Amino acid sequence: PLVVRMPYGGGVRALEHHSESREATYATCPGGKVVIPSGPRNARALMLAAIRDPDPVIVMEPKHSYRSFREEVPEAEEVLPLGKAQIAREGDDLTVIAWGAMMRPVAEMQFSGFSYLMIGQWEGNATRMRSRTHGQHSCPLVVRMPYGGGVRALEHHSESREATYAHFPGGKVVIPSGPRNARALLLAAIRDPDPVVFMEPKHSYRSFREEVPEEEEVMPLGQAQVVREGEDLTVVAWGAMMRPTIKAVEAVAKQGTSIELIDLLTISPLDSDTICASVKKTGRCVVVQEAPRSFGVASEIIARLNDEVLLYLEAPVKRLTGYLSLIH
Repeated sequence: PLVVRMPYGGGVRALEHHSESREATYATCPGGKVVIPSGPRNARALMLAAIRDPDPVIVMEPKHSYRSFREEVPEAEEVLPLGKAQIAREGDDLTVIAWGAMMRPVAEMQFSGFSYLMIGQWEGNATRMRSRTHGQHSCPLVVRMPYGGGVRALEHHSESREATYAHFPGGKVVIPSGPRNARALLLAAIRDPDPVVFMEPKHSYRSFREEVPEEEEVMPLGQAQVVREGEDLTVVAWGAMMRPTIKAVEAVAKQGTSIELIDLLTISPLDSDTICASVKKTGRCVVVQEAPRSFGVASEIIARLNDEVLLYLEAPVKRLTGYLSLIH
């Protein structure tokens, strides 16, 4: 039993190493809990619970909340259970989050360009847990991160680095293309026993609306979706590239070309079977990716097509990609 209190976060005009939010780093460590209160009352109640908990607990106190507001704290003792979210009842207060070895943490990076500081923990611990323990333990963890350009943002706010995370064995990389499959894939990611990077195309935020049914939907990870069936050409895209690709496919279809469109949805593990089955039928393929051309997911798809369906190809597979340059 151990409690470590640590102020965290920005908003207090502090220097580097004084303003970070590193809850995801500690959440990747099985066996411990991470607690983040949102105000004086639940801070005291969670601290009492942490002190009495048999496992090590990190209580991360948002320093921006120090002296920023007042709240009535009753004299009677209150203890909030760890691992249970508290619904904010007044205003727009934060919910209370408690993570532990038996929990399924969902962390969020403000932008994917800020996620590289977590790579040591992601590659060195989270993605290795199943292999390191010979299958006895896994690391259920989801890290949400907005990615991609098209929102007039600066560097570190506009990159597409899905290939970076797909390169680490032991983890999964998921990229939805719309509200409905985003919810269904996020549920699947939370329930998955292994760590998942959930990359959300920020250009799709508020850019279009889509009906999302009230009943629960869960889409399997590692399975691409055939959005449109065709006979002449296979087009593969994912994330924010799906919307312009759909428009392009519809325009070409009016000219009499039958195009099959595939939404990849999961980058790793890659659904080679669906792509190869489509290319066997059409004989041609174009891969559309937002990321730079070199060493990307499109290159991996082309390599697998060459390995598995080369003799079915009527023409070389083409890539439509971003430029190999930094975004400023």
